[in-house]
Amino acid sequence: MIVPAKRLDDVKEYYFSGKLREVRQMIADGKKVINMGIGSPDLPPSQAVIAAISNAMTDAKAHEYQSYQGLPELREAIAVFYSSHFGVSLNPVNEILPLMGSKEGIMHISMAFLNEGDKVLIPNPGYPTYTSATKLVGAEPVFYNLSETNNWEPDFEALEAQDLSAVKIMWVNYPHMPTGAKGSRAMFEKLVAFATKHNILLVNDNPYSFVLNDDAQLSLFQIEGAKEVALELNSLSKTFNMAGWRVGMVMGNTQLIDAVLKVKSNMDSGMFYGIQKGAVAALDSGPEWFTELNKVYARRRNLIFKLADLLGCTYDRNTAGLFVWAKLPAGIENAEAYVDTILYGKHIFLTPGTVFGTAGEGYIRFSLCADEAIIAEAINRF
Repeated sequence: MIVPAKRLDDVKEYYFSGKLREVRQMIADGKKVINMGIGSPDLPPSQAVIAAISNAMTDAKAHEYQSYQGLPELREAIAVFYSSHFGVSLNPVNEILPLMGSKEGIMHISMAFLNEGDKVLIPNPGYPTYTSATKLVGAEPVFYNLSETNNWEPDFEALEAQDLSAVKIMWVNYPHMPTGAKGSRAMFEKLVAFATKHNILLVNDNPYSFVLNDDAQLSLFQIEGAKEVALELNSLSKTFNMAGWRVGMVMGNTQLIDAVLKVKSNMDSGMFYGIQKGAVAALDSGPEWFTELNKVYARRRNLIFKLADLLGCTYDRNTAGLFVWAKLPAGIENAEAYVDTILYGKHIFLTPGTVFGTAGEGYIRFSLCADEAIIAEAINRF
């Protein structure tokens, strides 16, 4: 038997990989399972995006290897997007690196900056990939707890009380997944000051700013001094319904971006030309795109609120993103057991909060990536 590498000993299969396999088997067995667990947009990109990739097929350069840094016009479009929506100035030549999805960027950043034994501050609850990428490169996750009582923001007093001497990276994610907490400029200022003080690379994962978020869009780079200590990831997956296209970007100062590029240029051979052209069209979308998209999600969220009420869950209505994060009904403590009861009893798949860390126990997550009629059917099943 060929023995897998030891680096896999502490890394589990991604929860949704295994659970969705089970859901697919249930469907194959004739069960009508409603999937409200994963945040994969079911809506299409705009017609302008579809036209852009279609028209690109006849370009002379369409089927060649592409630049590791992406098309110049894509980097320029990202720079214009950040300037228009965040008020942030980025040099498209050397401060922006397109990615094949921001999930790729999490691994590239980890490989670029972490040595074996380095420590990484990871939010709990938080996106599981931060932990798995950390373990895959031989670094050590150090979880910092987020709590509802503190609006799911870091407890800086608790952070300062820790031994931070070996910490190299701190992951943050606002608007926050899975809770939908929006964060604040004041919190970002504290984060930049904290990272500067302790010489920590601060990375904000920022794909949810435009989904059901009436507040001003936040970027770490709005904070003075952030470019010295920070990177920011973003993605077209949620904002423009392009999850399967795999288009993301990482932004930061030249030295940090160059380090990530060293990894990326050895891992792929560039993003498909047509997809880059589609991404340029998406980034050029007018305000009506965001307005219409959020009308759809607002209607869906109101139905999810009804479903959560029916189950006896409690939740915060003032959140952003593609999910509703809800506290389990009184008397129920085990999120995974509760979710399985609903899956096997009502054929509805929800996500247990424990997927996102120990601080997610006692919570479940509903996805908005299901049509209103499907959500209504889920309500009827109860």
